[in-house]
Formats: sequence, structure tokens, C-alpha cells
Amino acid sequence: MLHSRHLISGAVILVSLLAGCATTPGDRTPTKAPRSLPPDAVPRQEPRSKYGNGPFYEVNGRRYQVMPSSHGYQERGVASWYGEKFHGRPTSSQEPYDMHAMTAAHKTLPLPTYVRVRNLANGKSVIVRVNDRGPFVDNRIIDLSYAAARKLDMIRDGTSLVEVTSIAFEETAPMAPRTGDEIVAAARSNSEPAGRSRIFVQVGAFGDRDNARRRHNQLQDGGITGAFVHEDAAGSPVLYRVRIGPIADATEYDSLVVRLSRLGIAETHLVTE
Repeated sequence: MLHSRHLISGAVILVSLLAGCATTPGDRTPTKAPRSLPPDAVPRQEPRSKYGNGPFYEVNGRRYQVMPSSHGYQERGVASWYGEKFHGRPTSSQEPYDMHAMTAAHKTLPLPTYVRVRNLANGKSVIVRVNDRGPFVDNRIIDLSYAAARKLDMIRDGTSLVEVTSIAFEETAPMAPRTGDEIVAAARSNSEPAGRSRIFVQVGAFGDRDNARRRHNQLQDGGITGAFVHEDAAGSPVLYRVRIGPIADATEYDSLVVRLSRLGIAETHLVTE
């Protein structure tokens, strides 16, 4: 994972990437993994770490801007995990990485931040504490500890399609402070029902049916199968959403993203039914 050297002055913080993502060769299931799994992280209000919080940092020539707040953050994409190879090494927040704790790495969320991660394929979810930077491989959005990955049942595949939702303590309006348990309960109640879902990749939402058909034809001409136009009449005006799928897993999603990029389509969204 990412280990950083932070400059006290200057707008840009340079970091050194000492190792790759956990899903690279060499990081594997530990030979002496504990049978029991730890409980989820319990959210609590914490001061920001002195390390790893930017406002900017650079990795491999790319600049990342740390979010000023985690409030309202939600994203869907690919999760990976990292384990024994990094166990005991300092994280970006300078805390030792513990592969058996419920933690995670994220490129731009403030350190620390608590997030709920839901496996879109099986409905399982965990709450983890983000205390590290990464992953900087492909289109990954979060790197989970070995323990968190086990609880999501994603060790064998190495990656999973997930939804990441922040559990923030900031409020949009003055109100009585909430405990960590209350915040967790609210995060769970606002999420979709647990269970297996069909996963689709959405590549456009259009108010005009003809524009949706043109995008659909573009996909067909590019050799991408499984595309269709979903008419969403729930709102006004009607939206025509171009989707592909259902897709089976993160590997299929990765392959599809590459093929879409060759067609000049960079913006995609994961949707479930």
C-alpha cells in the first residue's frame, strides 16, 4: 500500500509508492489466518491525521486532491484487498497496517474516515476505518484489509464490485449529536436491501430517445453485446438509460471498461436490480 513522506510546507505533498496493490502476484491468503473474524469498525468522531491528508499528493505523476469532507460520499466500483505482504508496515497515516483489523485504503477520503462497503454481488456489508492511501491500480476505488475482504467473501476472486458509503459525523443542519451506533444504523437503513443483485453498467442517460438509440447503436457497432435501452418513466421528463449486462463480476467489468474506452466512452455507472 502507500507509504508517504509528507512535506510540512507547500501545496503539493509528494508521496512514494513503495508497493503495488494487494491483488498483484505475491500477496495471497495467509497460511495462518485466524478462524474468527473481527467485528466491524465502530465509527467515532476523530481528529484528522497529521499525515496523509494533503491537500494534494502525487503518485506516478498523477495528482490527487484529498476531499475536504467525507459527508455525502458514495461510489460504486471495484474493490481489491491487501494482506500479508504489507502487514506491520506503516500506512499513510503512519499507523501500522494490521491485516486482521477492519481497515481500508482510499485515494481521496480524509484520514481517518469510516465507510460502509457493500458487496453488490452477495449483499454482504462491512464497516471499515480508512487509514491509508490507495489503491493506485486500474479502476479500483478502495483497498480493503484481509479481514474486511474475508467478511465480504471476496478473498478467492481478489476483487469485487462494491458500493462505498461514508459514515460522516458532519450534519447539514444543527441537531443533537449522534452516537456511532446511531450513525451506523442510519447508514444501513438508507442502503438497498441486502441480497444478491443483478449488476449492470450504465453508459448514458438521455432525455431524447433518439440519442439513447445512437449510443446503443455505437455499442453494437463496437461489438459490445448485452446492451439495451431502459425507459425510466418514474420522473419527468422520461429518461432513456443505456445499460449493458447483467455482468458477472469485477473481471468482466474491467474488461468492459477497457472496450468502452476504445469507443471513447469513459463515464460508466454501476446499477443494480
